Amino acid sequence: MGEQINAYNNVLELIGNTPLIKLNRVTENIEGNFYAKVEAFNPGHSTKDRIALYILNEAEKRGIIKPGDTIIETTSGNTGFSLAMVSIIKGYDCILAVSSKSSKDKIDMLRTMGAKVYVCPANVSADDKRSYYSVAKRLHEETKGSIYINQYFNDLNIDAHYKTTGPEIWEQTKGQITHLVACSGTGGTISGTARFLKEMNPNIKILGVDAYGSVLKKYHETKEFDSEEIYPYRIEGLGKNLIPTATDLM
Repeated sequence: MGEQINAYNNVLELIGNTPLIKLNRVTENIEGNFYAKVEAFNPGHSTKDRIALYILNEAEKRGIIKPGDTIIETTSGNTGFSLAMVSIIKGYDCILAVSSKSSKDKIDMLRTMGAKVYVCPANVSADDKRSYYSVAKRLHEETKGSIYINQYFNDLNIDAHYKTTGPEIWEQTKGQITHLVACSGTGGTISGTARFLKEMNPNIKILGVDAYGSVLKKYHETKEFDSEEIYPYRIEGLGKNLIPTATDLM
């Protein structure tokens, strides 16, 4: 026999352990040191690889799914791509309800990855039967042997980042991190990462970024859900017309 070939078994082994890169030019007039956690280095090009792999692994451990079953999810693009990628490798079918504000190339990529895609109007209320939340729930009810990931209301979304992203940042910064800045969509990334970091050092400040036309910022500040805050927003994957339980606002 020849020498052992140094190779990964599949792309899922490349998820996580993304690099930290120092920001120089964009922060040159600001006091302090700034670093970016480059989640685009994941094989699916986003942090959503982490939750796709973690949630499906946990579902397998608990006996909830088996090869040949169907994975169903709502997505603005990134989570869907990650789930489609993991599903192909693990042997699951994948059905995605996608917001119409997702770009055409993202939707095309989802289909190229083998997912069945339903495009749903973005500018309707969450409980509208045409919303991607409602469509995903209906597809789950109609599809035998399916699991609805429901990233907005799934605690495993938080757990995935508590167990991976948070520890990575703590180790990469040698515990010197003072502030974490992250977008808040489903809330899983910022909540899970922050939960770990604050356990290590409660003085670390967590700064969430929301979009105009989203309810999250006002709800965080007032605990009031204000439907008047909701209007069309143009940032893919950011901005919400509901309050996800995967967002830990404490």
